[in-house]
Amino acid sequence: MKKRFVATLSGALLVLGLAACGGQGAGGTTETASQKPEDLTIGVSMPTQTSERWIADGKAVKEKLEAKGYKVVLQYANDDIPTQSQQVDQMITQGADVLIVAAIDGTALSSQLQAAADKKIPVIAYDRLIRGSKNVDFYVSFDNYKVGVAQAKALLRGLGLENADGSKGTKTGPFNIEVFAGSLDDNNTHFFFTGAMDTLKPYLDNGSLVVKSKQTKMEQVAILRWQQEAAQKRMEDLLTSSYNDGGKVNGVLAPYDGISRGIITALQNVGYGTAANPMPAITGQDAEIASVKLINTGVQSSTIFKDTRLLAEQAVNASVAFLEKKQPESNDTKSYDNGEKVVPAYLLPIQTVFKPDIQKALVDSGYYTAAEVVAGQAK
Repeated sequence: MKKRFVATLSGALLVLGLAACGGQGAGGTTETASQKPEDLTIGVSMPTQTSERWIADGKAVKEKLEAKGYKVVLQYANDDIPTQSQQVDQMITQGADVLIVAAIDGTALSSQLQAAADKKIPVIAYDRLIRGSKNVDFYVSFDNYKVGVAQAKALLRGLGLENADGSKGTKTGPFNIEVFAGSLDDNNTHFFFTGAMDTLKPYLDNGSLVVKSKQTKMEQVAILRWQQEAAQKRMEDLLTSSYNDGGKVNGVLAPYDGISRGIITALQNVGYGTAANPMPAITGQDAEIASVKLINTGVQSSTIFKDTRLLAEQAVNASVAFLEKKQPESNDTKSYDNGEKVVPAYLLPIQTVFKPDIQKALVDSGYYTAAEVVAGQAK
């Protein structure tokens, strides 16, 4: 069972750690293919520690690389774009041989990527595609359009419009729903939202679903930096402006568990979650332990589980391939155009998790223990 904590390095330790390895980067005079793992350094740049998901990602990547003998410099930017830019700059100038980057803003690292390219340092975009640069060598992620489809299907199932197998459900509606999207500077947001809205469109068109606020454009419903507090505030505003006539919210398309929890708080504060006024069907993503507990207790309807252990493994595989001067294995060479090139990608499968799925998907797989699910807190 993995532990969910990570010690980040200070800027000073970053410089010292990279300098100590003596590496000259992939563009140095020594071929990385002929060097021992302990003589090579991988820089790992993660966006934030405010989400347990990113803490787990960073820890998994670091541990898997270190298990193969590589030196790893792991940095978190705390959702601050200049901080991430500075951290990546340091990794490059101090001799990283590969960069793994989960960008805060997918368009904000162009100069850093050019510097990496000048030194022939391969760049792997981790879960979030880096846009507007030809200097992105590989992308590891999940099928993000399918994530959006799965979230919409989970909402339809939660409302009873569809069954688990996608067949027609016993309910007909109409149901009042509201939709949320993630941060506009995250490329994944666009895939999630498009996949979801494409799936919901027939039900919106035939009147089975009604967005009472009439806010259906991504720019209207996006939550900057995926912040739970901002989601709570938007839901509170929706309740005040669109449901002051006694209407009820029956479902909410939420793209991430933190956003889901903000929505739930807003709804609970006005009396939702009782036998007389049940909680709407609310979706999510990332299977964060706090939300898994809410699903287990019937508060949140569902989440999308993306196994970060598998994602970390693919990032490691790609890193090793580049260091050995090989091309990483990809299973998608068409879908991810970043505006400058189509970036070869390796995409991983996803799982929709309702309460009956928790044991098999999350506990039996070793992602969480049964005790952690009950407590809503991972050790």
